Amino acid sequence: MPRTCIRFFALLLLLLVAVPALQAAPLLQEGKKTLYQRVVSHPGAMPLKEARDGAPAAREALVPFTVLYVYARQGDWLQVGLDTRAPLGWLKKDQATDWNQSLTLLFTPRTGRDPVLFFKTEKDLKGLCEAADMEKQLDSLVAAAAGGKDTAGLPILASEPAEQKGAVAQKRFYLMPILGMNRAFEGVNLLQVASIDPGSSQSGAVAGPPKTGIALVMDTSISMKPYIDQSRDIIRQLYDRLEKDKMTDNVGFAVVAFRSSTEKTPKLGYTSQVISDFATAKDRKALESRLAKVEQATVSSHDFNEDSLAGIYTAIDSLNWGPYSTRLILLVTDAGPLRGDDPYASQRLGAAEMNDLARQKGIWITTMHVKTPGGSKNHAYAEQAYRALSRLSGDQANYQAVNASSHKEAARQFGIVTKILTTSMVDMVKNTASGKIMTRPKDEAVPATEEAQARQLAERLGYAMQLDYLGRKNENRAPSVVDSWIADMDLKRLAQGRQVPSVEVAVLLTKNQLSDLSTQLKNIIDNAERTKKTDSRDFFQGILSASARMARDPNMPTQGKSLAELGVLAEFLDGLPYKSDIMLLREEDWYRMSIGEQTAFINRLKSRLARYEEYDRDRENWESFGQSNAGDWVYRVPLSMLP
Repeated sequence: MPRTCIRFFALLLLLLVAVPALQAAPLLQEGKKTLYQRVVSHPGAMPLKEARDGAPAAREALVPFTVLYVYARQGDWLQVGLDTRAPLGWLKKDQATDWNQSLTLLFTPRTGRDPVLFFKTEKDLKGLCEAADMEKQLDSLVAAAAGGKDTAGLPILASEPAEQKGAVAQKRFYLMPILGMNRAFEGVNLLQVASIDPGSSQSGAVAGPPKTGIALVMDTSISMKPYIDQSRDIIRQLYDRLEKDKMTDNVGFAVVAFRSSTEKTPKLGYTSQVISDFATAKDRKALESRLAKVEQATVSSHDFNEDSLAGIYTAIDSLNWGPYSTRLILLVTDAGPLRGDDPYASQRLGAAEMNDLARQKGIWITTMHVKTPGGSKNHAYAEQAYRALSRLSGDQANYQAVNASSHKEAARQFGIVTKILTTSMVDMVKNTASGKIMTRPKDEAVPATEEAQARQLAERLGYAMQLDYLGRKNENRAPSVVDSWIADMDLKRLAQGRQVPSVEVAVLLTKNQLSDLSTQLKNIIDNAERTKKTDSRDFFQGILSASARMARDPNMPTQGKSLAELGVLAEFLDGLPYKSDIMLLREEDWYRMSIGEQTAFINRLKSRLARYEEYDRDRENWESFGQSNAGDWVYRVPLSMLP
């Protein structure tokens, strides 16, 4: 046989051998076209080369709760892989749990709640919730868990770390997959969960005494001179105290100023700028010199609202937060942020998205909102926006209003309230440095006076920040359990007739899924803007034809169908426990909207899209699970950040 023919047949044989490998793909979820079946591995799970007991190991034991794709099901065995390119080996069914929706939980900040308890069975948890002496039983269980008591004779398996040890740091990567859900009571879900901390990501561990960075983000528009002067005085007083307490290196202050659009009003001078990066009491002269030069604007902005979100973003992105283990932004303003439909707004991130970005960076935002008679028509909008910006969980927010009949009275009140907040942060640092655990704030209704409100806010915030610091210092991990039950509301407050969230839901998205979602949102935005401007009637058709990948059936009739039903939005959004105006949008809904409503719709999508771009850049918080292909890395996206 000629040598050429031999080479040809050899190449053909190689191709025939390679084709099956290239065609290997995970199983699709039932009724899905792009979404693969996934499981999470149990502790000790060992993938084998063959689907039989005694077969050789395919690799060493997996990290508990590794996310795996299912390639085949054969009796009591699963063929699994770490990615979508090739299977790894075979697992016994009882070594993994189905987890198709990829829902996971995040602990809420420890403001006004007890540690989460993990119960052995749903019956145990429900029985406690229905007990006449629920609060008494609960106190006993919390005390037992805090004291490290053996849980063999108790209905609980584990607990979130006790306050003496600190919280699980918000930046630490852990998984609490939701395996089941039961709404046993109005507004309260009982959740079947696993819990594991892979221990493969940086948790932001800290060494040495705590260092707190406080960034003042100041409105320096034409009405703000009294508050600028008060801020200078407060910083001077705090530096005096830090020197007296010999804590000159423990607290740093930074100042960021903002106004509004210089494109619209050039004489404003700047939209936002760093007046001073962090300076401790050792460097106070330099900071005080820079502060002395801060003046209010000499001209009015184009709108009563100012570009406060630009100031917040500058503080998050431009200041040197690295040396500080606890981080606080204190926003000071008498106006709301520029609305999303303002053509001169410099930030695409909305208030909720900016809050999510700050939390991801380990920064707490507190808003001081000065309410004077001149801005009465703006107060409701501004408060709503700043509560979203300063949100903790549920309806809790680090928001403080300063009400006054005049600018003079408002400035006086502002000085009192701001001093309470900043002094409390210094107290927290001092207590933490000396090893003193702060007293848990009392469960009280919102006080009547603003001074008392500020003290309550400061106590809760200081307590939560201390627990977060201690958690990172001690490198606290989430509890490790294979199967347990928790409530999504704090049990102690539930016993008292109140609902305070203890966990928030997030979705584990791969880089590829996030990229697909971003592409889909861009297509929707482009077509929405085009049809809004031209009054064209082909909004949905434009979306469907924008991408062959998205438009799986371009001939499908659009009448009466939502974007989700048309297959435009990613399949992994289907069936998630949240409502979305965007997913439910039908063609006729779009054309019934006013121009203002359409604009608001587009702006919400733009804000979400901007946040996804920030997720993509956030290398620190992507978890690889040992996978080299970045497309399969995962990120915990809060449910509230989905479209």
